[in-house]
Amino acid sequence: MDSAAIDRFEAGRGRLASLAYRLLGSAADAEDAVQDTFLRWQAADRGRIEAPEAWLTKVVTNLCLDRLRSAQARHERAVGDWLPEPLLEGDPMLGPADTFEQRESVSLAVLTLMERLSPVERAAYVLREAFSYSHAEIAGILDITESASQQHVHRARRRVTAERRGGGEVDPASARRIVEEFLAAATSGRTERLVAMLTADATAVSDGAGLARRLLRYTTRERIASYVRAGFKPTPAKRRLAGGSPALHIALVNGSPAVVAVVDDRVVGIVAFEVGDGKVASLRGIAAAGRLARLDEAWRRHEPDAPVVTAW
Repeated sequence: MDSAAIDRFEAGRGRLASLAYRLLGSAADAEDAVQDTFLRWQAADRGRIEAPEAWLTKVVTNLCLDRLRSAQARHERAVGDWLPEPLLEGDPMLGPADTFEQRESVSLAVLTLMERLSPVERAAYVLREAFSYSHAEIAGILDITESASQQHVHRARRRVTAERRGGGEVDPASARRIVEEFLAAATSGRTERLVAMLTADATAVSDGAGLARRLLRYTTRERIASYVRAGFKPTPAKRRLAGGSPALHIALVNGSPAVVAVVDDRVVGIVAFEVGDGKVASLRGIAAAGRLARLDEAWRRHEPDAPVVTAW
């Protein structure tokens, strides 16, 4: 392959990766899809490709759809052990963030909600909302009609909007203050304050520090408060599991505030928050090392704010 062809692919690699991440919810799988796209670009008769960007977009999208439709992926996601892979603010894989729709499409909340869409609905929604493709372009990428594209996007948008707990966009500074107050209540044992800071329909999900076979889910304010209080209560066993006494930072993860637990510059867990109407609408606790690998790597290059809890 000549250098011009490689340069052309590399110029679009970031966009392809952010598209694949939104479709798959996994940075590792997104990287694999982009690499497979490169191999197909390498093998293609490029002289006959009139619009390289459109061709590459179609290839990576369909590779992602194949992954979403595969028996292995359906099994992994059906048994309840799947959460999106979190990414630290500034990760290029988060992609475009100029509009509310672009920022929302990469939030952990929406990535989770998109699991309830069919693969083609998910693809149409992401292409339209996050990358502003026209329905004619989406039809060409997905080999459907323009009318079908409009219907898929409409159904996906309606479902995501109906089930979105946090509502509209929240000022980052306000969201951070709410999380700081929530963390203060959690670490001080003020369970009643935790309950008061949760929305009536709040939910929480945890991977059980990577030890549970299935995700742990909590659906009442009282149960969530108890889970949070227990989770943030330091014990010798937890410190042994973490490899030390973590410092707790607050950082942006997938555009939303999160508590990041760090031991010796190593991320050992996060709790990501969705905030709405001045309260916490959902929490996602992630501590499985496999889900945190990319975020951990980014953290080592990151200059974090001072921890809100220096030694947990």
